[in-house]
Amino acid sequence: MPMQNEGSSAKVITEERESKPVGLARAFKRPTATTGLVGWLTTVDHKKIGIMYGVAALFFLIVGGIEALLIRMQLAVPNSELISAQLYNELFTMHGTTMIFLAVMPLGAAFFNYIIPLQIGARDVAFPRLNAFSLWTFLAGGIFINTGWILNMLPAIDKAVPKIGWFGYANLTSAEFSGIGTDFWVFGLQILGIASIVAALNFIVTIINMRAPGMTMMRVPLFSWMVLVTSFLIILAFPAITIALACLMMDRLFGTGFYEPVFGGQPILWQHLFWIFGHPEVYILILPAMGIVSEALPTFSRKPLFGYAIIVFSGVIIGVLGFAVWAHHMFTTGLSTIAKTAFALATMAIAVPTGVKIFNWIGTIWGGQIRFTTPMIFALGFIWMFMIGGFSGIMHAAAPADGQQHDTYFVVAHFHYVLIGGSLFALFTGMYYWIPKVSGKMFSEKLGKWVFWTMFAGFNITFFPQHFLGLGGMPRRTYQYDADMGLNTWNMVSTIGAFILGIGILLFFYHLVMMLRKGAPSGNDPWDGRTLEWSISSPPPEYNFAAVPMVTSRDEYWARKMIPEKKKLIENEKPEKSIHMPSPSWFPMIVSIGILIGAYGMAFLKSGYSFVGLGTLFWPIVGLLIITAGIYGWAFEGPGGYHLHPEEEEGSGGYRKKEPSDKSK
Repeated sequence: MPMQNEGSSAKVITEERESKPVGLARAFKRPTATTGLVGWLTTVDHKKIGIMYGVAALFFLIVGGIEALLIRMQLAVPNSELISAQLYNELFTMHGTTMIFLAVMPLGAAFFNYIIPLQIGARDVAFPRLNAFSLWTFLAGGIFINTGWILNMLPAIDKAVPKIGWFGYANLTSAEFSGIGTDFWVFGLQILGIASIVAALNFIVTIINMRAPGMTMMRVPLFSWMVLVTSFLIILAFPAITIALACLMMDRLFGTGFYEPVFGGQPILWQHLFWIFGHPEVYILILPAMGIVSEALPTFSRKPLFGYAIIVFSGVIIGVLGFAVWAHHMFTTGLSTIAKTAFALATMAIAVPTGVKIFNWIGTIWGGQIRFTTPMIFALGFIWMFMIGGFSGIMHAAAPADGQQHDTYFVVAHFHYVLIGGSLFALFTGMYYWIPKVSGKMFSEKLGKWVFWTMFAGFNITFFPQHFLGLGGMPRRTYQYDADMGLNTWNMVSTIGAFILGIGILLFFYHLVMMLRKGAPSGNDPWDGRTLEWSISSPPPEYNFAAVPMVTSRDEYWARKMIPEKKKLIENEKPEKSIHMPSPSWFPMIVSIGILIGAYGMAFLKSGYSFVGLGTLFWPIVGLLIITAGIYGWAFEGPGGYHLHPEEEEGSGGYRKKEPSDKSK
């Protein structure tokens, strides 16, 4: 419970708690700064963590985009010698890994962190320090998995970049056929899995237990609902890939034979374990995107979401069925006819709840007072391109058709329409929708539309011709093709489109910088929003809500603005005199650093290389000791915390801390 204010000052007051730090925790004095570099490194504020997730994800988006452009440059003309076969394999491995695990997923996590507590009327997530730990562990995994690019430049180390595809099929990953880069891939994904599972547990507890009074589950905003379903998918799907990676680690480091036929292992076991994770992973990427679109469309159509309950239940059904369709990735591996039939039917069935969502979105738009803002047209672009990806996905559900399309560029076109035309365009919807709330600055609509149309044109010019390339027989994962195969024209068109798409993304970054530097103030509610995040100032105060809101409607903020009786709720919600906030902490970052150091030691354990002593047990032990010390300090750090004393700021739509005026001084 918040403590009573001991004075009228609006300054932050640090409270000494009876519970004192002990042992190692005393060595790291609790920082109280909320600004500057120390403030960012030690923060447990969900908003700062969300911003750092977003910045890191956008950086990796650039990295993955550069890798994609190099791939398309190699394929622009037949028999190209621009890059070697080995570098090509490294590029498409790291491109897929980077875009899925380091760009799209963490960009979604940025919205999870920043928006979820604001939407449900909470002051933070359930476990703030665990939230910081997930951020630093994600960054550790991103750094680790990309280390190979630097190590490849060292004369003593070769094959430090994985070249096994983002799917890592056995036996490509065996020690016989791959170098230390595969170890970086294995341990990097395990580190990223830790970050994902920790974050998912945190958001499940936050959404279920920390909703504002009166916010029943059927009043929870759609984005928060889809994040809840996604979090359960992460908890249930990631153990499969964790087991698969652990078995691969044992094969590579200790000579076991889980995937080695000579030792009685089965390479196809990897495929089953990987795709039991891999297909729910598709919905881990797409369900939050659907949630973002479900927030934008009603706002810019000036209508409540059509069929709210049906969209919620269809999202849950998609999550459940996502675990029943993994073998449609394996129709060409020799499955029995019965198995193919069962998975084909399940794959067709999962299209039904997806189609339900699309019809509900159309029903939301139908008859609305539509405003074609930048986030709105990105949302409409998402629907269109996700439908194209869905149509080709239904084709893959038929095993005979899949037999013709499997491992061709038709499949490449399909999943890019789902994950780039789908997930990424929805994430751009979210960025344009919520960045005014995050920054307090408004962007140029004219420039925003230029970003959309450049990306939209570039994307379709890049990937739609790849349907024709696939049907024409162009295989995936090949770095050259002959001039007489009839693939020259569409490959050149696809490469031109990739550069147009790249220009569109660069234009977005320019737009973002210009908005942050010169954007006009956005105000608290630039879109006439429906949900609670628009009821407070932009950017939000550290404590989010000076008074915890009482929720009585599904579109709570619309109701407060439009229904006279509910306007009184704002008047009755007086700011609390003292709001307790959790203290910043060094220990989440320290534990993540220990994980990073230990992973480096394990990756070099059996490599035969001696790199500043990494070829011994020394560094794994050092990493383990740092992890143990960090957990010990974390556990005995004590609750700590400080109190904020907000004062009402009239006309702001919320409350913010005021600094004393000159007279009060």
